[in-house]
Amino acid sequence: MKHLNVPFVPVEDDSSLAELSQHLDKLERNGIENIPWPAYNYKPEVCFVIAYNKHNVLLKFYVNEDVVRAIYSNPNDPVYKDSCVEFFIAFENEPEYYNFEFNCAGTCLLGFGKEREDRILLPVEVIRLISFQALLKPAGNREASIGWQLTLRIPFPVFHYHQIITLKGKKCRVNFFKCGDDLPKPCFLAWNNIETVNPDFHAPDYFGSLQFT
Repeated sequence: MKHLNVPFVPVEDDSSLAELSQHLDKLERNGIENIPWPAYNYKPEVCFVIAYNKHNVLLKFYVNEDVVRAIYSNPNDPVYKDSCVEFFIAFENEPEYYNFEFNCAGTCLLGFGKEREDRILLPVEVIRLISFQALLKPAGNREASIGWQLTLRIPFPVFHYHQIITLKGKKCRVNFFKCGDDLPKPCFLAWNNIETVNPDFHAPDYFGSLQFT
């Protein structure tokens, strides 16, 4: 099982997303590299950085893939069909977890619950508390590839079913994903590997661990 230690960074809440993005660029990147289901063997290049400050979880994804798709624009649309990155988190040993799903344009689907079925979709006004910067970037020397980056500032109140004052020392169970169900070449990548028969990110038994330091 993989583990992350998440650093505190002294970034002010009123810093611009461009400043936040540059700050996160200096931190260690973590690859999303596992292909749990060999039938879907397309593997874009994906990594992420995670940190926190006094009032927010700070997250940035870096993606290079052959095709970029962004059809959905409303909160809680099925963004997993687009070029999508995801962050699932359960606090301590609680069975419930949040699933944050973002397409490359920053549109967010956000749910809460114990398993795939019967999830509660969070209200639009909660989702709109998340601020983001979505950018297309040169993908380097890869042929037929497009690069995009997504920087996210997630205030503590977005974790709607928890009263978070500080994250310092808090332990969590997490996983990070890249998908795109309706892309010409669908992909399903995970940070911590999953051992289910069919593609399913809603597998908390296969979450890794994380501690906010």
